[in-house]
Amino acid sequence: MQRYIARRFLLAIPTMFGVITLVFIALRILPGNVIAALTSEGGFLNKEQVARLEAELGLDDPLIVQFGKWWGGIFRGDFGDSLFHKRPTIELFAKSMPITLQLALMGVVLAALIGIPIGVLSAIFQDKPIDYIGRMFSIIGVAAPSFWLGTLIIVYSAIWFGYMPPADWHGLFDNPSKNLEQMMFPAIILGFNLGAVIMRMTRSTMLEVLRQDYMRTAYAKGLSRRTAITRHALKNALIPVITIMGTQIGFLFGGEVILETLFSLPGVGRLTFDSIYLRDYTQVQTCVFFIGFWFVGMNLLVDLTYGVLDPRIRYS
Repeated sequence: MQRYIARRFLLAIPTMFGVITLVFIALRILPGNVIAALTSEGGFLNKEQVARLEAELGLDDPLIVQFGKWWGGIFRGDFGDSLFHKRPTIELFAKSMPITLQLALMGVVLAALIGIPIGVLSAIFQDKPIDYIGRMFSIIGVAAPSFWLGTLIIVYSAIWFGYMPPADWHGLFDNPSKNLEQMMFPAIILGFNLGAVIMRMTRSTMLEVLRQDYMRTAYAKGLSRRTAITRHALKNALIPVITIMGTQIGFLFGGEVILETLFSLPGVGRLTFDSIYLRDYTQVQTCVFFIGFWFVGMNLLVDLTYGVLDPRIRYS
């Protein structure tokens, strides 16, 4: 097991290097730079002031030098300062990370509570009314974009009930009620969209498992339908579902920018989007680095979960 984990992390090093290299190059190919963003904030700058500012930010060095300095800083545990905010990038990321992590976990838990039971029932009662209702739910959940659902909730809550989600952020431990009030709608939207995908996968895998020989053997031994499904069918059917859930947690960690913007949540997605808009190179690189590391960790956790669900799986 230890060898397997070490090998996976070693394989992640070239992956992370390739991702960061592509992001580093892409940011500098795109038109505009952080100097233009700073100029729009502070007024007109002449050429001498621009040159001095580039020297202060280290943007006058050749690209290969900038790239080497940034990676050298990573090995020292220094991810640099934000070019726009003049604060350590790791500090800004650490401040945003718990918000996105909370939203992602709430969304995934709701998705599992919604998608797995509906998928199981839909498979057990195939082509019955409950199956048609579940399939209709999944189609709507897959087809409805999160930004559209979020806009509908905000607009019609204001029109019908005169309610608007809190605009100011409140931490979970500072003000739990306000925090849950602000997180409730985006978490429900995430859970609805992801739950639809989980439901479809659970239904498909359950239908396949229920037709296996060992299920007929379980029934022949006298096991009740409930026991056979919970002890034998569900464990095997959940392996592809766990894969989807683990992958989606990785995507949610860096891809919640739309919901975070709609509901005024200062999370990682919004921080990354704002940093790209401002051409804050160091902040974008730090966000991408940790999002990539999160993906690697989640994929490893998913692989290890396979061994818990299926004892036949071994890591050597």
